[in-house]
Order: sequence, then C-alpha cells, then structure tokens
Amino acid sequence: MSQTPLAQAVQPASPTQIHTDATGLVEGDIRIDAPAGPYNAYRAAPQGLGPYPVVLVIHEIFGVHEHIRDVARRFAKLGYLAIAPELFERQGDVKQLANIEEIRPVVASVPDEQVLADLDAALAWATQHGGDIDRVAVTGFCWGGRITWLYAAHQPRLKAAVAWYGRLVGESTANQPRFPLDVAGKLLAPVLGLYGGADTGIPLDTVAQLQQALAKVGSVSTVHVYPDTPHAFYADYRPSYRAEAAADGWQRLQAWFKQHGV
Repeated sequence: MSQTPLAQAVQPASPTQIHTDATGLVEGDIRIDAPAGPYNAYRAAPQGLGPYPVVLVIHEIFGVHEHIRDVARRFAKLGYLAIAPELFERQGDVKQLANIEEIRPVVASVPDEQVLADLDAALAWATQHGGDIDRVAVTGFCWGGRITWLYAAHQPRLKAAVAWYGRLVGESTANQPRFPLDVAGKLLAPVLGLYGGADTGIPLDTVAQLQQALAKVGSVSTVHVYPDTPHAFYADYRPSYRAEAAADGWQRLQAWFKQHGV
C-alpha cells in the first residue's frame, strides 16, 4: 500500500536546514490560560519592553517542534513578538507519536472552536506581555494554513494573515465544520495564500474555486501558486523543501504584513 505524500514527509525530528539563534531575543516555553484550560506555547521576542507587532505561528499536524520554534525566532529577529501555541495538547502530544496513523485521530479530535479560542488566548497573552494589539498578524503551515483562513474570519483585531498550503475544501465534521472556501466571503483581515502547483493533496481546481470566491466578493485576499512545487515547500526539515520558493514566500509574507500595517 503506497503512502500519501504527507505520510512520506513525516520527519518532525529531522534537523532543520535553517537555524536561527536566540541572540538578542527573549524566548522559551510559556503557559497560556484559555477557556478549555491552560496550554503550552513557545514565545520568541526581541529583548526589551516593546510594544512589538504580534504574529501567531500555527503549526502543522506535528505540533510545535523545532522547525516551528525556529520560524518563531525568525519573526523575533524581524522585530515581532511571535507565539506558537501547542494546539493539540489537550487531545495528545503528537510529537511523541511514531507515525501518521497515530497522529491523524488526535488531530481529528481537536475542535476548531477550541483552536480559535486558544489563538484568542495567545493573542491576549501577547498583548499583556509587550505585544501591540493594533498590529496583529497570523501565519500557519499545512493544518495551520487552513486554520489561518478560519482565524482571519474570526478575529476582528487581525490585520494580516498568510496561509501556507492549507487545505481549502473538505468534508464537514462536528469538530471541523468549515473550510477556507466556506469563509471566503467572511474574512475580517486580508489573507495571502501560498500554494504549490504540484501539491497532490491540494488540487489546483480547489485553489481556483477559492480565487473565484474571493473575486466574487471583491476581496483583497489573494493566492500565489508556485508552479511545479510540492506541498510543504517551506518545511526545511523535509524532502519537500524548496529553498527558492521558500525564500520567495518569506519575502512575500513580510511585504504582505508591512502592506497591511503589521
């Protein structure tokens, strides 16, 4: 039985190709209070009182492993207070699981409403610890890419969002009732979607559906597709990593945040 591209890519413990040190930063694990109970998160920020623009970093299905922590430090080096919440913690520590078959049931058991509330709690923590509530952004990868679109339709304080290859359509369930296509006309903040043209898990026709839905409502949100590029092209710990597309996407993200005041 052949593996899916996602299953083949499960290497959350592999070394990252990019390493961002913590020089000049305040970083480490924190505990955040939320309606469903406290949970862990990773925080990275410049040294000093701020206030700093805030960016919420939403992980893939593998949780807050070293790559996600490094991404948070990358933002901190740019002057952001970055928080990467551990959004599956109450249902299970996916970083301790051996394979995709064990991870999927945990992820499926996490309600979207819990995730959105946890992100709200992370934002509240950030604004109480040196973050600027008037300069708030979010970005997410894979599973977190889908959540990025949903959060942009949920949080009115959000100024900008960048979704990396998040699934756009799917079967509605009690825990995951909506997908990005469902909220395209309800976005409260502009979203930049970054997608791979050779992503076998996110067909280009679904990208086209989203683009049409955004155009229908005159949204400023937009999608950029990298031709011949696979899923998870920003994940520098996976074989799917594509340095050129990753670097271009990172520059587009920074420009998008600045364009919208974050």
